[in-house]
Amino acid sequence: MLDNSYYVEGVKKLQDALLSRGAETKVIEEVSQLLTSRKKIILEVETLKAKRNVESQEIGKLKAKSKSDPSLIEVFEKKMAEVKLIGDQIKGFDLKLSKIEIELLDLTLRVPNIPDSSVPIGKEAVENKEIKKWGNPKNYSFIPKDHVTLGEELKIIDQERASKVSGARFVYYLGAGAALERALIQFMLDLHTSDHSYQEVIPPFMVHGDALIGTGQLPKFEEDLFKIKTSEKEYYLIPTAEVPLTNLYREEIVPIESLPIKVTAYSPCFRSEAGSHGKDTRGLIRQHQFQKVELVKIVTPESSNDELEKMVLDAEKVLELLELPYRRMLLCTGDMGFTAAKTYDLEVWLPSQNTYREISSCSNCGDFQARRAQIRYKPDKNAKTIFLHTLNGSGLAVGRTFIAILENFQDENGNVMIPKVLHPYLKGKKGFTEKGDALWMLK
Repeated sequence: MLDNSYYVEGVKKLQDALLSRGAETKVIEEVSQLLTSRKKIILEVETLKAKRNVESQEIGKLKAKSKSDPSLIEVFEKKMAEVKLIGDQIKGFDLKLSKIEIELLDLTLRVPNIPDSSVPIGKEAVENKEIKKWGNPKNYSFIPKDHVTLGEELKIIDQERASKVSGARFVYYLGAGAALERALIQFMLDLHTSDHSYQEVIPPFMVHGDALIGTGQLPKFEEDLFKIKTSEKEYYLIPTAEVPLTNLYREEIVPIESLPIKVTAYSPCFRSEAGSHGKDTRGLIRQHQFQKVELVKIVTPESSNDELEKMVLDAEKVLELLELPYRRMLLCTGDMGFTAAKTYDLEVWLPSQNTYREISSCSNCGDFQARRAQIRYKPDKNAKTIFLHTLNGSGLAVGRTFIAILENFQDENGNVMIPKVLHPYLKGKKGFTEKGDALWMLK
């Protein structure tokens, strides 16, 4: 959510920002008109309340005098009727004001964040800027198989049976496949907590709507969410651990000595994938349920850009230790997420597609989410409260890391070796082979 000053004093900047993101600018005029109407009504109400106070004081005096002078009773009753009329007018204005506030909130919650000045202007992903590359994709002497073929041949994933239970875009991880997924989660959490100093959190996986308003999924993207209704309550399954982690400090004034806040969590993520019909229908790239290790920071405004750079390095370290080639992309204005002021995507190399695919997205949201969730701090005890800045990033998407390992570490016989850093998490075993009576991990 943006400060209302953008709709009054910063109209040109806001208009340019929305155009650069491919968003409608009509909302600026609509919000501006509502703010003008609200200001006018507030002035009217303040005038009426001042008048009522004066009249009420007079009534008090008339009431006292009417006890000894009956002729003042009629004047007293007339004044009482006038004050009641003023009260009715105030109620009418309050009702109008309440309707304006609801409409104003709904409109402003749907306006995306303003891009940082360092973000390249562009409409589509092809206009994103490559910042760096790490590692060299392997040259195979054979045509590399995709992760679905490998996973099914190795009997470590089963989408067909999952579809019988839950429908499309679900998967069973089996045996060593489940062990690898679990090992990746543990490896990522260990790295981020021990080497990168994040505090581990196990958050709720269901949240109220207010939490999703805070992080920007509601009201604009409700169709992307899974909702659960009981007879008494309504919940949403989290689309990412960013939601409960960022809302950990909602409606709080965070002590300055607690900053920066750095938290990480593993969670399942649930997404309806609305609008993705026909995209990545084969395999594990785009699932309704997937695992992810999330990184969230809550920091002071002046430190947030530096903290974003550090967060990206934290996510990159996972890929480097896993020996997976990747590139870092600075997203253009038109390709960024709704809440982001600046975003870096990390894209991992997938041999079967002969291209890089997103595996992590790290964003600085500025004070956009903090305004929505009311997360503030005081620079010192006598200062006014200031909105903090929030950052979030994948550290990493576990399923996509699983995919990248299968594809990048395969051999011509369909065996898959495991990156050395994961060996301790898999009891020293080094890979998958389909040879033998069943799937076993190579010792």
